[in-house]
Amino acid sequence: MKFFIDTANLDQIKEAQALGILDGVTTNPSLMAKEGITGADNILNHYKAICNIVEGDVSAEVIATDFDGMIAQGEELAALNPQIVVKLPMIADGVKACKYFSDKGIKTNMTLVFSAGQALLAAKAGATYVSPFIGRLDDISTDGLNLISEIRLIYDNYGFETQILAASVRHTMHIIDCAKLRSDVMTGPLSAIKGLLKHPLTDNGLAKFLADYKKGN
Repeated sequence: MKFFIDTANLDQIKEAQALGILDGVTTNPSLMAKEGITGADNILNHYKAICNIVEGDVSAEVIATDFDGMIAQGEELAALNPQIVVKLPMIADGVKACKYFSDKGIKTNMTLVFSAGQALLAAKAGATYVSPFIGRLDDISTDGLNLISEIRLIYDNYGFETQILAASVRHTMHIIDCAKLRSDVMTGPLSAIKGLLKHPLTDNGLAKFLADYKKGN
């Protein structure tokens, strides 16, 4: 399973990259605003900075909600760097734009996906990635992980090449569960990724090893 980090914070991206396990980055206008990145030029330059840190795909989201606007913004984003994946909303014009970009060989990520039907349409339109938001489904007492399972079954049934990118991952167990369900990618915060490192027996074992070493020196 590929590991993406969901942030616009360059320091966090660098820290994840330094671990040697980072495969890409996802971000969105809300995450950009959280880092104080506003204005079209600043946002574009920030995407360039992210691409200079990581080697993998970087999802860059369009702001437009109409077809022509998505095409114009998506082409501008795609021109920044070959690593850029144009992130499109799961609406009718978003599906049309996905097909347009797919036909041109430009990578796409259909975002704000909350049903298997939406994921099926995204795959039919040739999306590179589909992003089911499991955490937001959990927030409304719906099983977000079950959606991953449904999409996996449908994609396997028909040999779709669209990759399942589990988004809105909130914690470490989400990552483990997505891996069990054969999600192709997960994207989440640095805290969830680093949480995979933690186990009390590891800490206790290391402490004992060090203590025993000191006894002999």
